[in-house]
Amino acid sequence: MARIVMKFGGTSMAGIERIRNVAARVKREWEAGNQVAVVVSAMSGETDRLVGFCREASALYDLREYDVVVSAGEQVTSGLLAIALQAIGVPARSWMGWQLPVHTNGAHSSARIEGIDTDALNASLADGHVAVVPGFQGLTAENRVTTLGRGGSDTSAVAVAAAMKADRCDIYTDVDGVYTTDPRIVPRARKLSKVTYEEMLELASVGAKVLQTRSVGLAMKEGVRVRVLSSFEDTHDDDGHRGTLIVGEEEIDDVERQLITGIAHDKNEAKVTLTNVPDRPGAVGHIFTPLAEAGINVDMIIQNIAHATGSTDVTFTVPRAELTRALDVLEKAKAPIGYDALIHDPKVAKISVVGVGMRSHAGVAAQMFETLGERRINILAITTSEIKVSVLIEEDYTELAVRVLHTAYGLDAPEDEAA
Repeated sequence: MARIVMKFGGTSMAGIERIRNVAARVKREWEAGNQVAVVVSAMSGETDRLVGFCREASALYDLREYDVVVSAGEQVTSGLLAIALQAIGVPARSWMGWQLPVHTNGAHSSARIEGIDTDALNASLADGHVAVVPGFQGLTAENRVTTLGRGGSDTSAVAVAAAMKADRCDIYTDVDGVYTTDPRIVPRARKLSKVTYEEMLELASVGAKVLQTRSVGLAMKEGVRVRVLSSFEDTHDDDGHRGTLIVGEEEIDDVERQLITGIAHDKNEAKVTLTNVPDRPGAVGHIFTPLAEAGINVDMIIQNIAHATGSTDVTFTVPRAELTRALDVLEKAKAPIGYDALIHDPKVAKISVVGVGMRSHAGVAAQMFETLGERRINILAITTSEIKVSVLIEEDYTELAVRVLHTAYGLDAPEDEAA
C-alpha cells in the first residue's frame, strides 16, 4: 500500500464533467489499496474572475480580504470533487486549508508555508477515506486566510506530500510529462522519463511552464518524489512509464543520464543598458538597490570593461511586465547613479540549455555559441550556473534558436517517435 498525493490543476477541474474524470482517476488509485489525498486548484479562469471583482470593488484593496475572496475558488472545487467521489462509491471529505490547518507566514497574496498539521488527514486516510484539500490556501498565526500566489497549488501539493511522508506526489496537468523542449516548437522533442530536482528547478526558472519553481525547490528540500502526467491521457513510454518523475540525482543511473536534459525559452524579458556609469566602488549598488527596494527582479547582468575615461556600461534584464516601473525607478535615481543614457529593448528572449552532465563535460557553452553563430543569431548577454547556460537574443530568432540547439545537442527523437 502506497501513500499518494494527487494534484489537479485548473484545466483538470474546469467543469463538472472534468471533475468526474478526476474522480474516476482518484477512484482507481483508491481501489488499488492506496491511501490518497487530493489537492485541487480552482476551475480554470475562476481565480482571474475573483481578482477582477476585488479590483472593481477598490483599486487599493486590502490584501487580507483579497485572500479571502480569491481562495474561494479552491473551496468550490474541493467540495465538488468530494461530492463526485461519493457519487461513485468512494468515501471522501473535503478539508479547507484553515481546518487542518496549513500554517503560513503573514505575506498575504504571496504567503509561504511554514508547516501543516496532518493529524486529521492521517486519521481520515487510516479510515480508508480520500481527503480532498484545496491548494493555494493557508492560515496565519492570527487566524487570517492567506493565499500562496500564482501556481501555489503545486506548492500546496508538495507540502502536503512532505508533511504526510507520501511515497509520491502526482501532479496532473494538460501535458503528459516534461519534454526536452516545447513540442509546439520542436515536434521531435522527446518526453523524459526522469529529471533531477536541480534540472527541473533550472528549467522552471528559465521559462518551462510545467511546474512552479517554488514547488520544485520544496520537493528538492524535502526529498518528495514528484511525477508530472496528463489528466486527459494514459500514455506510456517504451519502458512502460507514465509521465515524468522528478527525483534526486541518485535515482538516475549513468545509462539514463544525458549531457543536456532540456532547452527552455522565455520571452518575458526586457534588456536595459545604462551607458557611461562611473567606474568607482558602490556605483553598481546605486543601480540595483533601488530596483530591489521596488521589488523588481533582475536577471542577467553584464558590466563591460571600463572605458579609458573611467566609466563603464551596465546591461541587465528585468521581467518585461516590470520594464516601465524599472525605467521609472532608474530615471529617478539618475543623479546618484550618474549614467549618461538609459537604453531599453523589450523584444528579446532568453534561451537556456540545462543538464547535470555539464558538471563533467567541457564545451557545452562553446557548442551553444557556435551553433547560434552558424545561424547568424547574435548573443546579447550570457549567464551561467553549474548546470545551465543562458543567452539573451533578439526575440524574432527564438524558435530558430530552440530548434537548432535541440538538434545540435542530439535531443531530437527519431521521426517515428516525434511528439
